[in-house]
Amino acid sequence: MNPRLYQAMDLLHMPLLQLEQHLKQELTANPFLEMDEAQEEFEAPELAADEANPKEEDDDSDWEEILLNGFDSGYRAGSSYEEREYQERVPTTRVSLWDHLETQLRHSSDFTDEEVRVGLEIIGNIDEDGFLTCPLDDVADVTAASLERVAEVLRKLQSFDPLGVAARDLRECLLVQLEKRYGSDNLAYRIIADHFAELSSHKWNDLAKRLGITPKDVQDAADLISTLDPKPGREFGEITGNYVVPDLVVENVEGDYRVFLNDGNLPRLRISPTYLQLVKDKAFKGSAKEFVSSKLNSANWMVQAIEQRRQTMVKTMGYILERQREFFDHGVQYLKPLTLKEVADAIGMHESTISRVTNEKFCQTPRGVFRLKYFFSSGLSRDDGEDISARGIKARIQELVSNENPKRPLTDQKIVELLRQEGTQIARRTVQKYRDQLGILSSRFRKRV
Repeated sequence: MNPRLYQAMDLLHMPLLQLEQHLKQELTANPFLEMDEAQEEFEAPELAADEANPKEEDDDSDWEEILLNGFDSGYRAGSSYEEREYQERVPTTRVSLWDHLETQLRHSSDFTDEEVRVGLEIIGNIDEDGFLTCPLDDVADVTAASLERVAEVLRKLQSFDPLGVAARDLRECLLVQLEKRYGSDNLAYRIIADHFAELSSHKWNDLAKRLGITPKDVQDAADLISTLDPKPGREFGEITGNYVVPDLVVENVEGDYRVFLNDGNLPRLRISPTYLQLVKDKAFKGSAKEFVSSKLNSANWMVQAIEQRRQTMVKTMGYILERQREFFDHGVQYLKPLTLKEVADAIGMHESTISRVTNEKFCQTPRGVFRLKYFFSSGLSRDDGEDISARGIKARIQELVSNENPKRPLTDQKIVELLRQEGTQIARRTVQKYRDQLGILSSRFRKRV
């Protein structure tokens, strides 16, 4: 493949923000490209044979045919693009857990200089979940402080925000939170302190007999414990995936869904009329002409490639919308199985092209913002001949568990039977796999008294 085809594939692969930066770089590097402030539609000019130096077209590969892959090259942005208003992105800063703890340490009047030194060493050995990852003996060795002093500093740090930070294990983390919030004279504290193994195994009846109380009392204490944070440091973790810019938008317009490109912030490119006239006037000769002609060819190619990228994305999302219409109407349980090959065959493109189009792309819909990959999944057969996607099955399992009787939670076999009654043929091991992927405990651990 020639370099232009590689670049065309890269353009398909780029998410919106990356593409925006790439086009700005192209505007700087190529004098034949300029921003079309009027958002006018551009048609690539046809140059006479002696007005350009088409050396790059000696390649046997027809890059344009491969790029367009059966598409009509007459696509223009105006056909699927509307002026739309979007809020400008606002950058945010986030303090790390370690900086947050160090600030509290340095501004506290309860620590001597030696204790500050010990505290800094402890903070440096706290992981991102908020747990201390080294023995206190190691801290004492590094700081030349007594073990008793290190333990005292640790006790003080554990009262910092977030509460429970610097604990050495989950049990200590929960005890610290309970003591600071509710004191140590309560059933929940006693259960964690003396019967943590039974609590972790949800053995309510055994705990009730051992403590001389009712299973309901144990359950109430467990409910209180469930409000505690088992990983107090994670709220300071880096934000990943919480903010995205959708590449496409699906809107319900008078009862019908329409696909729009969210590319209003992209530079709209056109060929510079000034430089184009210089070429037509044959103002360049020799090596200068060769250089200018290559830049003009590159500019023409870039404009066409961007427009084809837009068309490819709209056609891909258009087919997804058609295939998954019931999802947009009714929700995730109505997602149908869909593969990249099915989309590729439907719109006349190669499967690898669809993969690039959908990779790291997002779509804003009336039901939320989704990765385009979200709409692709394997499926299971139904008795009525229709197929249902794996995500739809998971959503149904989640719904069944959410509505179950907590005193008699649904077993995996019972979920299988309920799904089969609805026409979905599924094996028990598949239900177990999906339940595990959803983070749903087995029925024994979900049972309440």
